[in-house]
Amino acid sequence: MTTRLPVMIRSALGGFVLTAAAMAGITLSAQGLGGHNSNAPVSYAADRIELQDRQNRVVLSGDVRITQAGLSLNAARTVVNYTDAGTLRIQRILATGGVDVQRGNERARGDNAVYDFNRRIITMAGNVRLNRGGDTLNGGRLVIDLASGVSSVDGNASGGSSVGGTSSQSSGGRVTGSFSVPDNND
Repeated sequence: MTTRLPVMIRSALGGFVLTAAAMAGITLSAQGLGGHNSNAPVSYAADRIELQDRQNRVVLSGDVRITQAGLSLNAARTVVNYTDAGTLRIQRILATGGVDVQRGNERARGDNAVYDFNRRIITMAGNVRLNRGGDTLNGGRLVIDLASGVSSVDGNASGGSSVGGTSSQSSGGRVTGSFSVPDNND
C-alpha cells in the first residue's frame, strides 16, 4: 500500500517552495502498526524543509509537526530517512529539541526520539515524561512499542537504544511518578 504525502508547509522565511512542490508528488509506502492506521495520509508542517536526495533524507526544522491517524510528533528538528527503490519508504525519523509524541490519551515528552518504522518502535531519551490520563511516569528513557501497545520507562537513558540523552535530573536514575486512585464510595 502507498500513502500520499500531502504538503502543508508553513515557511517563515519563504524557503524551499520548489522542494515542497516536488514532495507533493512523492508516495510513501506505509507499514502496518498494530492499532495504528499506517495507510492514512501523513501530514507535516515546518518552518523549513530541505530535501537531501543523495543521502535519502528530508530535514524538517522549526516547529516541526508530523501527524498520521491520531499519532502526532512535534519537535524543533527532524531528520526523515527513507529508501528509494521505485517507491519511497520511510525507515526512521530522528527528532530532537523538545520532542512531544501524542496518541490517544497518552503523551510522552523527552529531549530526543527515534521512530523506527521497521520495528514499529518509538524510543525517547533524556528527561522523559509519560502522561496517561492522570498518571505520570518520569525517567531517562521510554520505549513505546506501537505494535503491542506496551510502553516501558527506564531510570537512565542507556541501554539498547540508539537515542542519546541524559537521565532525568529529577529522577536521579530511577523511575518516578504518580498514579490516580479512583474514589471508592460504596
